[in-house]
Amino acid sequence: MPSGGPVLLVGNHTVYGLLDAPLIFFEIHRRRGVWARSLADHAHWLVPGWRTVMEAGGAVDGTPGNCRELLRAGHPVVVFPGGAREVTRAREDRYRLQWDGRLGFARLAVEAGCPIVPFGSVGVEEMFTPVLDPGSALLAPARALGRAVLGERGARDDVVMPVSRGLGPTPVPRPERLYFRFGPPIDTAPWAGRDGDDRAVAEVRDLTRAAVSGIIDGLRAEQAADPDRTPLRRAARRAAALVRRPSRP
Repeated sequence: MPSGGPVLLVGNHTVYGLLDAPLIFFEIHRRRGVWARSLADHAHWLVPGWRTVMEAGGAVDGTPGNCRELLRAGHPVVVFPGGAREVTRAREDRYRLQWDGRLGFARLAVEAGCPIVPFGSVGVEEMFTPVLDPGSALLAPARALGRAVLGERGARDDVVMPVSRGLGPTPVPRPERLYFRFGPPIDTAPWAGRDGDDRAVAEVRDLTRAAVSGIIDGLRAEQAADPDRTPLRRAARRAAALVRRPSRP
C-alpha cells in the first residue's frame, strides 16, 4: 500500500456490510498508521440516529464533493462501488461485484491523480444462509416501511435487507475465518486529465474491477483449502494431532 498522500481503496462489500468493513479499517491503520475514511450510501444519512453512528466511524455521505475534499486533504478513502446492491445481494449473487454503471470512484481517482488500491474480502457470506431475498413478496411490508422512512430512496428494493439465518435458526453469524487481501496499486497517471472522458474512466473502473475479482477468486481458493477455516475444523485437527502424538515412556 502506498505510504503518504491520498489513495482510493476500492473493494467488494459483503452481505449486511457490518462485519468486514471495520476490520478493513483496522488493517489499514495497522499498515499505514492512519484511520481511513469511507464513503457511505446516502440512505445511511436518512435513518434517524444512524447517521451519528456512521460519522463516529469516520464515514461521510458518499458524494463526489466529500470524496474530493478527503483526497485533497491526503486521506486514504475506502469505497465500495457496489454499495447497497452488494450489502443486500440475493443468494445467487454471492461475491459477484455489482458495479455496472458505476464510474464515480474511477473519475475521482483520475481527477485527483491518486492511485487505486484494490482489495477483497471473503468469509462473511458463509456466515449466513439466505432465507428471503430482498425482492421476496414476504418483505413487502419492509419495503413499504423503507418508503415511509427514506422517501424515494427507500422505494428501491436494494435498501431492504435480506433475511438470513446463522447459527441454527438464529441470525447470529456462524463462526468463520475472514480473509482479506490488498492488491498492487493501480497508477491512474496514464489517464491524467481525462476525468471527463467516460471511455477513459470506464477503463480505470474495469481494470479495478478485474483486480478485485481476481483477489476474491484467490481468497475463495485459499478459503476452500484452509484446514483451519472454522473453530470446529481447528479443534478437530488439533485433537487428531494429540491422538497421533507418541506417548512418553
